[in-house]
Amino acid sequence: MAAFFKRLARTNLMAFTDAFGGHSKSSYSNFRVPFGAIAAISGGFSYLYYFSSPNLAHLEQIKEEGSQNIGTYPHSLNPDKWIEFNLQDTARVSHNTQLFRFSFDPTKKLGLDVASCIITRAPLELDAEGKPKYIIRPYTPISDPESKGYFDLLIKVYPEGKMSQHFASLKPGDLIEVKGPIEKLKYTPNMKKHIGMIAGGTGITPMLQVIEAILKNPDDNTQISLLYANVSPDDILLKQKLDILAASHPNLKVFYTVDSPTKNWRGGVGYISKDMALKGLPKPSDDTLILVCGPPGMMKHISGEKAKDWTQGELTGILKELGYTEQMVYKF
Repeated sequence: MAAFFKRLARTNLMAFTDAFGGHSKSSYSNFRVPFGAIAAISGGFSYLYYFSSPNLAHLEQIKEEGSQNIGTYPHSLNPDKWIEFNLQDTARVSHNTQLFRFSFDPTKKLGLDVASCIITRAPLELDAEGKPKYIIRPYTPISDPESKGYFDLLIKVYPEGKMSQHFASLKPGDLIEVKGPIEKLKYTPNMKKHIGMIAGGTGITPMLQVIEAILKNPDDNTQISLLYANVSPDDILLKQKLDILAASHPNLKVFYTVDSPTKNWRGGVGYISKDMALKGLPKPSDDTLILVCGPPGMMKHISGEKAKDWTQGELTGILKELGYTEQMVYKF
C-alpha cells in the first residue's frame, strides 16, 4: 500500500484508475468549445472564490455524542454515532492538497450513498473545564462507494484551516472520528438526460461521486458536462483521472479554466462566465440538472449560496440569468 501511494503521488493521481477498478478506453472525446469573453471580477471576489474553504459545517445542528470505538476496524458508518477510523496512508497530490486513506473491516463497505458526505471531528483544544472542544467539518470521499475496507479523502490544507491542518499532522495509525453518511443529492440512474456540473477547487469531490456512478453503470445513458475552475493548472485536482475518464467515455465532457494560466495552457482563462456556462452546459430543460459546488464566492456568482437553514435557497447568479429554475439546479 505504501508503494501505491508513492506511485500515486508521483503521477498526480494517475493510479486512481487502478485503485478504483479502472475503466476500459474507447473512442476519445474532447470538449472543444470556442469560449468567448471572460467576466471581469474584483480582487476581493478572487480571494473568496479561491481561498474561502467550502467545507463549512452546520455545527450548531451536530450533536456531540461520544465516539464509538469498535477497535481498529469499525463495521461501517453510523449517522448517529462518532466512529473512529484508522489512517492507513497519505500522499501529496499538489502543493497544498493531500490524499488520506482510512481503513476499516476489509469485508465491509463504508455505507456511502451517491451523492453524500461524511462529518469529521477532532478535539483540538480544551475548554475552561478541561473538556475537549471539537472542530467539525464535512468532506466528500472520492473512493468508490462499493470499495471494501477503505475510503479516501482529498483535502486542501489551508494555512488558517484548523481541521485541514489537523489532517496534515496525522500519521499512519492515527484515528479520526467520523459520522455519516449525510445525504445530499439522491442520485438514481437516468434521472436526467443531461447533467451539467460547475466545480471550483475541492468542489470537484461530490461531482466525482456522481460521474463515477454514471460511468461505471452500462445502463446509465446520462450525458455529463463539467466546467472546473481553479487558480492555476497546478491546482487542478484529479485532472489526470478526469482526463482518463473523458477519453474513455464519450458521454463525459470536461472543460478547465484557470485564473493564472501558464504559457502552454490550452484551456479557459478566468472565472466561469455566463458565456462559458452558455456554451458548456446543457440548456435549461426538465431533463437537465446543474450541480454546483465550490467556495462561497463562486457559489454566489454562479447560483447563489444556500439559505441560512442549509436548504437550497433562492437561485440567483448567472444560472438564473441563463433561464435555469430552482428545480434544475442543485447546490452541494
